[in-house]
Amino acid sequence: MTAYLLEHALLPDGVASGVRLEVVDGVITEALVGRPGDSSAVTTADESPVPRTSGESGPPPTHVPGLTIPGMANCHSHAFHRTLRGRTQAERGSFWTWREQMYAVAADLTPDSCFELAREVYAEMRAVGITAVGEFHYLHHQPDGTLYDDPHAMGRALLAAADDAGIRIRLLDTCYLAAGFGRQPEGVQRRYSDGDAHAWAERVAAFDDDRVGVAIHSVRAVPPDQLATVVEAAAGRPLHVHLSEQVAENDACLAATGRTPTRLLADVGALGPLTTAVHATHLTDDDVRLLGESGTRVCFCPTTERDLADGVGPSRRLHEAGAVLTLGSDSHAVIDLFEEMRAVELDERLVTQRRGHWSATELLAAATVDGHASLGFDDAGAIAVGQRADLVTVDLGSTRTRGCGATPETLVFAAGGADVRPLPEEGTR
Repeated sequence: MTAYLLEHALLPDGVASGVRLEVVDGVITEALVGRPGDSSAVTTADESPVPRTSGESGPPPTHVPGLTIPGMANCHSHAFHRTLRGRTQAERGSFWTWREQMYAVAADLTPDSCFELAREVYAEMRAVGITAVGEFHYLHHQPDGTLYDDPHAMGRALLAAADDAGIRIRLLDTCYLAAGFGRQPEGVQRRYSDGDAHAWAERVAAFDDDRVGVAIHSVRAVPPDQLATVVEAAAGRPLHVHLSEQVAENDACLAATGRTPTRLLADVGALGPLTTAVHATHLTDDDVRLLGESGTRVCFCPTTERDLADGVGPSRRLHEAGAVLTLGSDSHAVIDLFEEMRAVELDERLVTQRRGHWSATELLAAATVDGHASLGFDDAGAIAVGQRADLVTVDLGSTRTRGCGATPETLVFAAGGADVRPLPEEGTR
């Protein structure tokens, strides 16, 4: 057992000072505000805990200065896109011209190079307070489209990279079968395709690792008559899908099916609390209603969406309709969930010319407890008994946070990844 005395901590009902934690085997077994032994649950009492009572045995708790928060969940990652940082920004273009540059990188990756690249990306995430990642993985096969001797070689490389970097992962094995409506895979896309949804589902079913979830790349990359097969394979697992990132995607879907991408997904049973719609940028009022009424989660990735000139999605309208916000860094133009949090609010301000759409507490929930849940990790994301002690601490004395106070607003609107410090490991002092 390891005991900590947190100067300040973000608890489920707000920030408290003087919080004592006991951790056994990486799980919080006691979390108290007040004198140790008063209660077994987190409270927000004003009385600060004393380090030890006269009857206590064992070493005193490790004092942790700053504001401790649950580790954050990066719900949408393409690790190999990190290679493009600082390169694709050098010229004009659109999402579609950026995609050609991304394809050029994808063409050359091997399991070994994928492992090395992902390990560095995940290490960067850990350094800025991210303790779980959803890796949206579609680069499955060899450059000619044939299987590796191990059909899961690329996926296993990503899992190994996460293990090496010390980050929890949900590998979202992605079904990607078409270059667009009615079009066969072209060029590097042959690496992505299993041929049809049944072959993809068989391969995923044989992937013997309980960290594997599933994804539909997009409605343009999985033929409409095969979407239901993916939904069936996803039963009981997290299901993620790129949704309406581009107007051109919506137009193509309407032309081919007479439906919006959201309506098409609803019609095949793809929406619901286990589903996360990534981007959800260009939506009709009916799309917003369908996502909200189904309790679907929506993952916004503002730093990528603005880098690719995608647009600004209706985050607050989705929330008010019943959808649950999560966050991701997607292409990793920036890896900093503090920036993603504040960008959701600041982008709404630019669009509406009004301030105050999202509270700091709501945005922190998107980055922590709601994000972990979207990856199927219900045992993380809060400082509470029974939760994993995947915690990090934000320095309140940095040049960015000094004088701001121990508040949710400081975390969202002042702090950055550079202010993060790891919680001391169990058994260290």
